[in-house]
Amino acid sequence: MEIVNERQIKGIYKSHDQQKFNGSHYTPTTLAHFVASRMLFNFNTTDRTTCSIFDPAVGDGELLFSLAEILISRGLKVIEIYGFDIDPVAVSAATERISQLGSLVKIHILEKDFTAEASSSMDSYSSRMNLKFDLIIANPPYVRTQSLGAKSASKLSSDFSLEGRIDLYYVFLLGIKKFMHKDTIAGFIVSNRFMTTKSGSSVRKGLLESYHLDEVWDLGDTRLFSAAVLPAVIIFSDKKDDQINYPAFTSIYSTKTFDETNNKNSAFEAVLSGNGFYSFGSENIFEVKTGNLLITDNSTDIWRVSNEKSDDWLAKVEEHTESLFSDIGKIRVGVKTTADKVFIPKKWTTLPADLQPESDVLKPLITHHFARRFKQLEGNDRKILYPHISIDGKKHTINLKNFPNAEAYLNSYKELLAGREYLIQGGRQWFEIWVPHDPALWEKPKIVFRDISDKPTFWMDKSGAIVNGDCYWITAGAGIAEDLLWIALAVANSTFIELFYDQKFNNKLYAGRRRFMTQYVEQFPIPKMNVAQKDKLIMLTKKIYNALPGDISNDEKALDRLVWESFGF
Repeated sequence: MEIVNERQIKGIYKSHDQQKFNGSHYTPTTLAHFVASRMLFNFNTTDRTTCSIFDPAVGDGELLFSLAEILISRGLKVIEIYGFDIDPVAVSAATERISQLGSLVKIHILEKDFTAEASSSMDSYSSRMNLKFDLIIANPPYVRTQSLGAKSASKLSSDFSLEGRIDLYYVFLLGIKKFMHKDTIAGFIVSNRFMTTKSGSSVRKGLLESYHLDEVWDLGDTRLFSAAVLPAVIIFSDKKDDQINYPAFTSIYSTKTFDETNNKNSAFEAVLSGNGFYSFGSENIFEVKTGNLLITDNSTDIWRVSNEKSDDWLAKVEEHTESLFSDIGKIRVGVKTTADKVFIPKKWTTLPADLQPESDVLKPLITHHFARRFKQLEGNDRKILYPHISIDGKKHTINLKNFPNAEAYLNSYKELLAGREYLIQGGRQWFEIWVPHDPALWEKPKIVFRDISDKPTFWMDKSGAIVNGDCYWITAGAGIAEDLLWIALAVANSTFIELFYDQKFNNKLYAGRRRFMTQYVEQFPIPKMNVAQKDKLIMLTKKIYNALPGDISNDEKALDRLVWESFGF
């Protein structure tokens, strides 16, 4: 994944003085050859003597070089090579490198910004030349929303019909349609995040509506890049009709649960070998899943592998599902202060006595550092200065005059806190927490859970503590019995939910770590059970909770079996 550097970002978005950035990471040769070969698997070169190829973010030219090299080996006589890049150094280096292929290639690598060239609202070089290509290969820039800046992000969203928080590679995926004719084959390397995140829903919709998808490869945590980016490869062509196609979908992720393994030379050899467990060049075991991209009536649904085995398993789960976690209550991320060093310092007791906030505004704080299944670890003494109260069911800020120490402490940071312009512009007071939630909810029993973990880590909190923004939480909504939280806690910590997650979402990070976010957890199922089954499940869950930190291994195994049985397994 080419992650643009600061100079490149400023080249695109000159109006922004401050940009967050990562270093550039160009495409490894093995990945470039894989993408080129998959494109040509879907592209007929028989009886062809010429071909035009294009890379809208050429970088060091590796992708164009690999694609042209294979075309030459297949006997093509003339290859017109086009490329854009905003970096003049990259343009020069890529031109020099590709020229090594000899006189069969005609090179046109230009210093141009693809986002401007692709925009239909601009009179561009591409429009004047009516540039269309036979093959398009790309590893577009990966730039997060905060690096784009609000103004640039808004313009790109408008130009390319995107919604919500966007990444720059979304623009490349949808904007490339302008450069395709009816027989063009495109191959893109992108971050796989768009497949499963809410922010990627508009680009998923755009891809399904605009293109005929041939192949989707989720290359997971195979560490093909040194950057913390999990890559995916998409092979697609222009959509010729309104028919829905079901492209081949292959995923590969490390796993700790496996049967017989096969040794392969590389991740690419593994994914081309079909369903199974593979090892290659590391101590990790990887599971390959093959099937088709699941297409539903909702074009914004997440992308996952659909095959007979997984579909039948999920159908059985649905048959035994009574409700979802979302029916219990709203799943929320914890508080966001946007000034943690003020509101959540490591130690309050080191402050001078007259700056130590009153106990009424210092509240216990739950963080992921004390996460444990069923009940948080002991010894958590973290506290947050929480300047919010509930009056008649409505959230208010405290009257600082009633808390002179807290007032003095906050005043010592007033310049920093008042500098949060977004808070002031929202009509808030300068000493508020950015996302405080309803203070009345903290006192209710709640399930808290970590965002990122290889194993689900959900626990019950009955202390009234506030949850930090590194965790999520759920409390029972109006009219929902507290007992349902204990059932949910049992399901959430089970091995059943691990398999459910992998079948339904399969969104993992490196080393098999899962993302337990709102959009996934709200879809976790609650099983259909009779009264006796519910009572047994609740009793055993509470028993485990009350026994901690003692030995609960046998009870936890028994509870796990009950969860599986409740879903018919």
